[in-house]
Amino acid sequence: MFKKSFTLTILLFFFATPAFAQAPTTESLESSINLVWLMLGAILVFFMHAGFAMVESGFTRSKNTLNILMKNFLTICIAAILFFIAGYGIMFGSSTGAIIGRDGFFLNGVDDIGFFVFQAMFVATCATIMSGAVAERIKLGSYVLIVVAMTTFIYPVAGHWIWQGNGWLTTLGFSDFAGSTVVHLTGAVGALMVVLILGPRLGKYNGKKVNVIPGHNLPLGALGVFILWLGWFGFNGGSTLSADPSLVPYVIGTTLLSTSAALISSTFYTKLRFKKVDASLSMNGILGGLVGITAGAAEISLGGSIIVGLVSGILLVEAIRFIDTKLRIDDPVGAMAVHGACGIWGTLAIGFFSIDSGFFYGHGLSQLGIQAIGISAVIIWVAVTVGGFTYILNKLSPIRVSNEEEKAGLDFTEHGTSAYHFKDSYLEGISNTKAPIGLADRLNQNTPSESPTKP
Repeated sequence: MFKKSFTLTILLFFFATPAFAQAPTTESLESSINLVWLMLGAILVFFMHAGFAMVESGFTRSKNTLNILMKNFLTICIAAILFFIAGYGIMFGSSTGAIIGRDGFFLNGVDDIGFFVFQAMFVATCATIMSGAVAERIKLGSYVLIVVAMTTFIYPVAGHWIWQGNGWLTTLGFSDFAGSTVVHLTGAVGALMVVLILGPRLGKYNGKKVNVIPGHNLPLGALGVFILWLGWFGFNGGSTLSADPSLVPYVIGTTLLSTSAALISSTFYTKLRFKKVDASLSMNGILGGLVGITAGAAEISLGGSIIVGLVSGILLVEAIRFIDTKLRIDDPVGAMAVHGACGIWGTLAIGFFSIDSGFFYGHGLSQLGIQAIGISAVIIWVAVTVGGFTYILNKLSPIRVSNEEEKAGLDFTEHGTSAYHFKDSYLEGISNTKAPIGLADRLNQNTPSESPTKP
């Protein structure tokens, strides 16, 4: 009798439908699918940070690799926490004067946690753009403080103007679908202001001569570009905020075509310009095409996206040369050209190529004017805030490492170890400098030596 009752209970457990269970509705299924797509986009954008780390470390010298990796890890973690505490509320909270949000801090009253996660990945992306431009000579602590200012306040305010429904640029009609201005231009202008105060790397400029400081591992940089390319499909595609069966493929399609065109144009242009195909500039051309289409991925035609990409690739090459040789601003990875010049172009391109409001579709130049106003406003805001904050920070304590530390490499001077363990080569030519002791060396020194084995 007991065995029969036990068997019946097991069968009921597996096959009986609870009285309170309800069949899924069309609305609940749609909501679930949209959430899955948004979270997939967030995951892909998170993975982009691996790409940023690989590009930055590959395009710079091996003696700073570990420092670069730590900066990228710290950036995304600091950004996530501070965006939760204050940034999200400033960016998406109820608007005060169409300028700044006033509630939603610590996500109080916020039900859409998925949207917060997705946007947290964006704020980290904006901050990490600065990492590449300031590489190889900034103190880690100074960099962290600048990231704190950017992610807590500066970026969220700019985002509020454009992506919050009552923001003043939104009301004006400014269009930036996935952040050519909000994310990329903001990060690039921030990078510019920090680099102007920081100064170039030692040996970059010698009188009128500009010296190339080659990266130590271009294959690593190329892997980073591929990772960024993959992640960008989530960056732009996820910005639809729903699994729209018509919009998502369209956005990914314009992203793919713009990027492909940008690589082609940058490759052929470097061949024409320098008589050789420059691999690093061509790879950066891919990133320029990605940034260029980000603002208009949902409203520029497929054909228009190819034109945007072709222009982005050529613009990228010339912008890097202009910044490096004419302005003499040292940007090891070309971040200002990729995210700044191409971010401006991509935002303005809406005024020309938008199907809904562009000049070439019979809508006049009004949208182009609005785009220019938005770009100018963001540049002024970020230049004043980041520039002012960094200037004060530098006055309180220099944000740059010493010449001796820069020559030795930030891996040892900031972290006491190395990514590749080429310590001796880093210290060549540095007088009166004792080789830094790494963590492994300390552990070895503290390990009791074994007693000789008696025969």
